[in-house]
Parts: sequence; structure tokens; C-alpha cells
Amino acid sequence: MTIRKATRLPGRAESCWVATAPATSYPRYEQSGRTNVAVVGGGIVGLTAAYLLARAGIAVTVLEALQVGRQVTGRSTAKITAQHALVYAELARTFGLERARLYAEANHVGAELVASLVRDLEIQCDFERKNAYAYTLRPARKSALDAETDIAREFGFDADLLDAAPLPFATTGALRFRHQAQFNPAKYLVGLADAITRCGGRIFENTRVGNVKRRPGGKSWRIESGRHHVDAEGVVVATHIPMWTPIPYDKRMRARCHTAMAFRTTSGAIDGMFIDVDQPSHSLRMGQDGDGPLLIVLGPSFPNGNDGDVAARFERLERWVRENVSAAGEVVWRWVNEDYDTADEIPYAGALTGEAAGMYVASGFNGWGISNGTAAAMLIADQIQGERNPWRTLYNPRRRAPTDFNPGGDTQSRVASVEDIAAGAGGVIEQGKRKIAVFKDSQGKAHAFSAACTHKGCTVTWNNADLTWDCPCHGSVFSCDGQVMHGPATDPLAPARVPNSSG
Repeated sequence: MTIRKATRLPGRAESCWVATAPATSYPRYEQSGRTNVAVVGGGIVGLTAAYLLARAGIAVTVLEALQVGRQVTGRSTAKITAQHALVYAELARTFGLERARLYAEANHVGAELVASLVRDLEIQCDFERKNAYAYTLRPARKSALDAETDIAREFGFDADLLDAAPLPFATTGALRFRHQAQFNPAKYLVGLADAITRCGGRIFENTRVGNVKRRPGGKSWRIESGRHHVDAEGVVVATHIPMWTPIPYDKRMRARCHTAMAFRTTSGAIDGMFIDVDQPSHSLRMGQDGDGPLLIVLGPSFPNGNDGDVAARFERLERWVRENVSAAGEVVWRWVNEDYDTADEIPYAGALTGEAAGMYVASGFNGWGISNGTAAAMLIADQIQGERNPWRTLYNPRRRAPTDFNPGGDTQSRVASVEDIAAGAGGVIEQGKRKIAVFKDSQGKAHAFSAACTHKGCTVTWNNADLTWDCPCHGSVFSCDGQVMHGPATDPLAPARVPNSSG
């Protein structure tokens, strides 16, 4: 039997964006009260919507389970671009030219709002204008790039087709969008949070929301966190995947991950933001930390919780970089980022209406959360203020969708006994109908929890790179000691007895 061994990987297990962002110290929510709008989640959607509302004079309260800007947004590749691989030709082919045009408009405007907020609020976030490239290694795919170039130009983008991407390895074609941008998203959101408070908004950290429900009479919402609550006329659920809603978004979206690594390099090792339009896809851009320039590379996607050896993905990614980019030095940072995909490649965002009137959601960004997330926040802020927004039908969160898009999954971490788990590793042991998640700390002491995700009971998988328990069905992530890192789960894994050596 293969023993579940701990794996040593190079670099620090943290996003370079989060590690270099200023610390925040907003208080925990510890006194019940009221507000006009409650925003659950301190990522790109939540903080952008909160700022736009606070700037308009609306009382806003942001409730963040951990710390602002340091979750999903802080682990993105942080490209501020409307260049989303081959999305426009696909949308035009599936839904028609006008819907594709709306998507282009929303993402262009969203990206430019980020740029204007960086400028107007003087946010120090390493913002740089860069060209964005979608490239291919396959000659047969040049025609797909050509078609995407044509439709991008029709939509007004400064786009052109190149024979090759300006990369240190051979490509057979590239679509270039000029005048896009990149930044440190964690620094940006820290700056945006500060602007919210200067406009009169309130922000609370380390405040995990356990429930959102209608108040008696049905005209307002109660958002509960521990023993306290906030009552609000409207609530924005900006929690990566919507929770507490009447629509089963967990069935309409798929959770997926990428491995990301940051290598020490020299300034100008590459110039631009790059993504391969084929599989296995890699994404590249430059960044920086306190010690100098970084080459940041994203590996191919995989379903969250459906790989029993995430560490091997980091090893393959490092090999790919060593074979293709000679300027890559030591690995400094590594992390896993997460996203949700929708069946039609368009996010769900906006007002739910009907029995959930006054609730607003945003999710399913298909890997393009900076521009889409900002556009979604603009839509939500407009709807709350009763203003018309042209993207309402595009992002309609109630639109028809296949309810079986997410097939679910099962644990990839089964072992026969505690003895099959090395120090620093984890595994799942079956005891009759019960499944126990066991983690051994660095001293070899075993810690046990129910392996049932507290969202809908799927059996979790041990992530041997991040040292987390990941749900293979709906994307919840728990720390090695069972605490919720992000949902849809809101409760920790239940403690359990360590199984005896007989299993």
C-alpha cells in the first residue's frame, strides 16, 4: 500500500500578493446593530460594491470571515484585463454577437474602474499597464486566434494577431490586447478598504457569518455571526460561492484550482501577461515582492479536491518552468488559487428578486474575477440605488442553467489505517459507514475529524501541498485542524476519535 507521506516543496506556502500587503486590524463584529446594506465578504466584489455605495452616502457594513483581500482575490494572478483567452468568439457563437458585446463592455469598464480607483484613491498596489497575450503552441489553432482577433476589434479593443508571443519559448501565434494592466490585488483591496472607512463605511474582520435570513415581515434581512446580528435592508453575498440563497448555485457551478509559483528573476524577464489557449494551459506574468522581481506562473486547472497529490502538480509546474524559462531562479512563493466555472462562461451577479428581494450575489467568474468581479460590483451598486445597468440581463443570477453541471466527486485520500499516514500528512479512514479524516502533525501526533464536509456531507480530500482538507464536490476548504478557510461550508469539521490501528 502507498503510504501518505508528507511532501517537501520549495518556496513559502503563501501568495506573494498577500505576503507583501499591509496588515489590517479591523475589529470583530461584537455588538448587534443595523445598517442600510450588509456586505458579506471582503474580496474584489464585496469591497468594490461597498466603496461605491459608501461613496454615494449609503450606510454599509462589511463582514469578512478572515481578513480583507487575503482570500480568493489575494490568490489570483491579478490580471486587470478584458482579454479572456477565446471567450468572445465562443460567446458570439453560442449566444449571439450582442451578448458577447455586453460581456466585452462589462469587462472593459470593470478593468478601467480598477485603474481609475487606483489613480483617484492613490492606492499603492504595484499597478502597471501591460499588454495581454493569448497564445498557442499549435499551428492548427492560429485560425481560432484570428477569429478572436476579428471580433475583439469589432468590439473596439486595440487587438492584433502576432506570429508568435514575446516569450522565451516557441509559440505559433498570439492575440495581443494592448493597454491592459496588472497589480497586487491584496494591496489594492487593503487600500479600497481604507477608502470605505473614510467614506463612513464600517468593516469587521474575523467575523464569520453563519446565516442570512428574512426578518419577520419580510422587508429586511438579518445577518447572523455568532451571538450577534446586523439587520439590513439589503445584503450582498460576495462569498466566492453564494450561500443562504434560494438558488442552488453549488449545482450550477464547478469548483476548480490552479497551482501558482513565483520564481526569483531579473527585471524584464518577460514583458506582458500571457495565457495559453489550449490544455494543458499555463499563465505567466511578472510581479514583485520586497526583495525584487518575480516571475509568476500558473499551472493547468484541476477540480478542487479531486487530486490526491497536489504536491506533484507543483513539481510538474516547476519542471515546466525550468524547461521553458531560463531566467527563472529559485522558487520563492507557491500557492493554490480557486475559482468557480459556469456552464455558459458568464458569471452570476445581481439582484435575486422574488422571495429573495433585497439579496444580491456574485459568483462564477471562470478564472477572470478582477474585471468580472468589479463589473458585478458596479451592477449590484446600481441596482441597490435603483439605477439602470446594461449588464443586468448578461449576469442575471436567476437565468436558466443546467442543475447537473457539477457532477460532484469523492475523496482521493483513502488509507487503511493511521499507520499509513506519515508525520505532516493526512488521510481518510473508513469505519463502517463513517469516514474519519486524520492529520498527523510534525511530531507524529494524530488529530481526527469527521471527513464529511459540513456543507452537504461530501468526503474531503487531503491537500498535501497546502495541508488542507478540500471538498471534491463544492469547493469548501478546511485547515488541517478542521477550521473553515472558505465556503460554502460555514461550520468546522466535527472532531472525532482517532481510529485504532486495526482501522
